[in-house]
Amino acid sequence: MFRGFLRTLRSPTLNSSIGTARIEWSSLGFDYVPTSGFVEFDFKDGKWSEMRFVREPYVRLHVLANVFHYGQSVFEGLKAFHTKQGDVRVFSDRLNFERLLHSSRRLQIPEISWDMWKQGVNRAVVENYPYVPPYGTNGSLYIRPLIIGSGPRLGLGPANEYKFLVITNPVGTYYPNGRLKALDAVIPSDFDRCAPKGIGDAKAAANYAGDLQSLAQAKAKGYPVCLYLDAKERRYVTEFNTSNFVAITRDNKYVTPNADRGVLNSVTNRLLGEISEKLLNMKVERRPVDFRAEVDNWKEVGAVGTAVVITPMQSVTLDDRKFLFDAQAPKLQHIHDLYRAIQVGDEVDHFHWLRPVTD
Repeated sequence: MFRGFLRTLRSPTLNSSIGTARIEWSSLGFDYVPTSGFVEFDFKDGKWSEMRFVREPYVRLHVLANVFHYGQSVFEGLKAFHTKQGDVRVFSDRLNFERLLHSSRRLQIPEISWDMWKQGVNRAVVENYPYVPPYGTNGSLYIRPLIIGSGPRLGLGPANEYKFLVITNPVGTYYPNGRLKALDAVIPSDFDRCAPKGIGDAKAAANYAGDLQSLAQAKAKGYPVCLYLDAKERRYVTEFNTSNFVAITRDNKYVTPNADRGVLNSVTNRLLGEISEKLLNMKVERRPVDFRAEVDNWKEVGAVGTAVVITPMQSVTLDDRKFLFDAQAPKLQHIHDLYRAIQVGDEVDHFHWLRPVTD
C-alpha cells in the first residue's frame, strides 16, 4: 500500500495541482484556512493504527478524553515549501520529529516511529498540494503534527488511547516586503513562563495556555511580546512567549540560552545558529545568559521560531528601564534572508535540511 502511495507522490498530474486553491496568495496571513483535510492515527490496545485521511475538520472525542481534563497534548510546527526547482519539500522535519519524541516522553505519551511520522507528514502535504503557496509568493504550507490523550480518564494518569494528527494550513509571510519589523518587549514581574524543573523543555499545550494572561496584560500596556527570566533567580534569560531568544553582541557573537528544562529546544534557533557559524563565520554561544550583566553588550535582539523565523526587538523593558537595540537589525536580517533562501531553493541546501515529500 505504501509503495502505491509513493507512486502517487511522483505523479506529474499531482504536481500540477500545487497552489491551485482559490486563495489570494499575496494577502495570506497566519490564520485558519479550510483545506482538504488532515491525517489521523489511533493508538489503542498498545499499538498504532493504519493511517487514514479525514476530509472534515473535526475530531470525535469522548467527553472524558484526557486532553480535556489533564492536558495530555504535545505538538510541533514546521513548514513545507514549493521550491524554485518546482517540487515541494518539507523543511528540517527530522529535528521536529525528535523533539516530539522528547515531549511525548515528558508527558507519558506513546512514541511514534520515524516512518510513521514521514507517512503522516507526506500524506498531509500531498493531499493539500492545492493549498501550498506557489514559489515566489513568500508563503508556505504550515504543518502541525500533534498527539493528544483521547481515551477517557476520570482520575489523574496517562490515557490508554491517543490520536496522532497531522494538520496543514497555508500561511503567508509576516514581512511582505522582506524587511524585518522590530517590536517592543517587556519582562513581566508577576509571571514566570515555567517552573525550574517543570515542562518548559516540552512543546506541550499547557505551556502556551499558561502564558495567555501574561501576554494579555503586556499587550494592554502596549507591549506585543514578553521576555521571561528564569523563575528561580529572575536573572537568566529563558525565552519569549512562543520563541527562543537570540542576541547579536557588539563583538559579533550569536548568543542564546542553552536549552535546559526551562527553554524549548528551538529547531529554528539551532538552524539559524548553524548558518551564523558556518556561513557567516560568527561565534555561536549557547550558555546561561545573564540579562542585567550582558544587556548593554547586545547590539541586536531577536525572537526566533517557525512561524516568523526572526522578529527583532527594538527595546526590552525591565521594571522602569527600557533597553534599546538596533531596530534595523542588519545582522539578523542577513541571517533571516539566508535561511529563507535555503527554504525555497534560492540558495544551495548545503545542510540537507530540505526533504522531498517523495522520500
